[in-house]
Amino acid sequence: MTSEKRTPTPVQAGLMGKCPRCGEGRLFSGVLTLGPACPKCHLDYAFIDTGDGPAVFAIFVLGVVVLGGALWFEFTFNPALWIHVVLWGIVTPVLAIGLLRVLKGTLTGLQYANKAEEHRLDTNDGGTADPHAGDGGRNDG
Repeated sequence: MTSEKRTPTPVQAGLMGKCPRCGEGRLFSGVLTLGPACPKCHLDYAFIDTGDGPAVFAIFVLGVVVLGGALWFEFTFNPALWIHVVLWGIVTPVLAIGLLRVLKGTLTGLQYANKAEEHRLDTNDGGTADPHAGDGGRNDG
């Protein structure tokens, strides 16, 4: 019986912060900083560009969680304003960093699994790379 390695799903790789190819090497070199390459399988992480995706999803999720928590806390315990400031001033950044790390790892895994990269014009079909070639050279914007 051979023990063959399975490629992790994008969500598994994201939750574990591991390489999307082998699932063993570290994806992050810091808290939210991607490493240059996988130390195990040597996958170059230069292709990774998650953009603002993790931040947008984190804003949506944290908005619901933090606002819901603050409203529940207010109506249940009716604390002084300074308690809200201290509590949510600590909880929000901690949740944000943890969620950003998971989301960035997951979007990285999805980018690898779907072979997503920047758009490039394919000129192998004998066509031209000029996007305005079919409109008489117009560039109306």
